[in-house]
Amino acid sequence: MQQTSLATTGFELAAKRTRKRAFLAEMDQVIPWSDLLALIAPHAPAGRTGRPPFAIEVMLRIHLLQQFFGHSDPAMEEALHDIPLYREFAHLDAGITRLPDESTILRFRHLLEQHDLGQQILALVNAQLTERGLMLKQGTVIDATLISAPSSTKNHSGERDPEMHQTKKGNQWHFGMKTHIGVDADSGLVHTVTTTAANAHDITQAHALLHGQEEVVFADSGYRGVHKREEVQAQHPDVDWQIAMMPGQRKAMDQSQPVNALKEQLEQIKASIRAKVEHPFRVIKCQFGHRKVRYRGLAKNTSQLLVMFALSNLWMVRKRILQALQA
Repeated sequence: MQQTSLATTGFELAAKRTRKRAFLAEMDQVIPWSDLLALIAPHAPAGRTGRPPFAIEVMLRIHLLQQFFGHSDPAMEEALHDIPLYREFAHLDAGITRLPDESTILRFRHLLEQHDLGQQILALVNAQLTERGLMLKQGTVIDATLISAPSSTKNHSGERDPEMHQTKKGNQWHFGMKTHIGVDADSGLVHTVTTTAANAHDITQAHALLHGQEEVVFADSGYRGVHKREEVQAQHPDVDWQIAMMPGQRKAMDQSQPVNALKEQLEQIKASIRAKVEHPFRVIKCQFGHRKVRYRGLAKNTSQLLVMFALSNLWMVRKRILQALQA
């Protein structure tokens, strides 16, 4: 006779507070669930026939789990079956008879894309952070990063994604897309996101990355001459553009001259401010593991990135939010 396992008799070991469990516990407290659900609820299907649909909160939690850990729709379905912690975070009770399958997960993602809810989620999160005094609007830092896409043509269509493109950075070629962001110069929180094919120049998106209330904008040397562009002069004529000096020009300065020494100090100050734009990129690439696109086309990937940057904003200020909640 097979011996009964203690894992099925109610004598389970106490759950260790692993890094993944601690991460999900913190995010569970700082995510504004009620406001997000109110945002999505008007667009959710009624489900009057057939099996009752899963609760919106359950599907939203599963969607955010995908962003946290980089799961595709099929992988997310399997993870829900395999990992109790995921079911716990998604509020799927132990006695539930079925779990959302990959088609259900996909339909919820399409719901967010169809109604442009990714942009609204980012705006909602930023509005709450602004109310808490965590995001100011006097300055902006802008930058872009490359996100790789599959370059192989061994797929059902026999071609690469037509909305992606290749570009050369340094001595290496990259195929994929660019994510352009505008972040708050004080906190480093993302307020604006745009996407393009990888071969688009960073400067073409500069005007779209400003919210219109900033007085000064910081950018690297790739944006030199941005103040002369027509769209910038038309939409943001009063902005003070602080563009980094070209590296070669900066290296050639004679530091023994007092004027050049002051210029070097100014460049160091500008560089310390610009460094804040790299923090959100680090969160989505290292913390969330998003180094390659998950879908074909810019629209789907943009919707995903908007949600991820909303989550990265919450992640970056989670300690301050939790301290305020405990006070």
